[in-house]
Amino acid sequence: MLYDITPVVSPRLGVWPGDTIPERSVLLDLARGDSVTLSTLRATVHLGAHADAPNHYGQGAADIAARSLHHYLGPCQVVRAAVGRGGRVTRAMISEPLTEPRILIATGTFPDPERWNPDFAALDPALVDELAAAGVVLIGIDTPSVDTQDSKDLPAHRRFLAHDVAILEGIVLDRVPSGRYELIALPLRLEGFDASPVRAVLRSLPS
Repeated sequence: MLYDITPVVSPRLGVWPGDTIPERSVLLDLARGDSVTLSTLRATVHLGAHADAPNHYGQGAADIAARSLHHYLGPCQVVRAAVGRGGRVTRAMISEPLTEPRILIATGTFPDPERWNPDFAALDPALVDELAAAGVVLIGIDTPSVDTQDSKDLPAHRRFLAHDVAILEGIVLDRVPSGRYELIALPLRLEGFDASPVRAVLRSLPS
């Protein structure tokens, strides 16, 4: 069983306020008699399902091209958190035992990728510390950020930086049952960039 946990990229996709909305420019078009169709994409790299690079939140830290693909490929676990809008997910809000090196957290607080709501849930920095201590190498969330929209000091991002844990944001988990999967969410090798869009998919593991 394969689950696509990537929102559709279109001009309707919600992006962070002030960031660049996806825009397609058609340079050549078969419908106009050109030999091929050729498009240009202009958009934020923090687009839908995306992997943050450490240099997004740490001065002098690694760009997305330098990140090991190990973070974004391998066994993972989808869990659900009993968190309200605008809250931060703590370990007590997750009822399942956590067993895998990659954890994807469904909060249900950003239900429509095409309709921005600023009161999405984020992660408690202590949860990042706890998961990192348990050997987790990536944490994903079904919201635009691991910190709240109004956060300026980005406490969760800072704990990711301290532990070199990878961030996966903007994934869609509403139709994915909790459980174990293989995660495939490889970022593009964008030199110097602070994030990369990914085509994030989950593949069921043998029981």
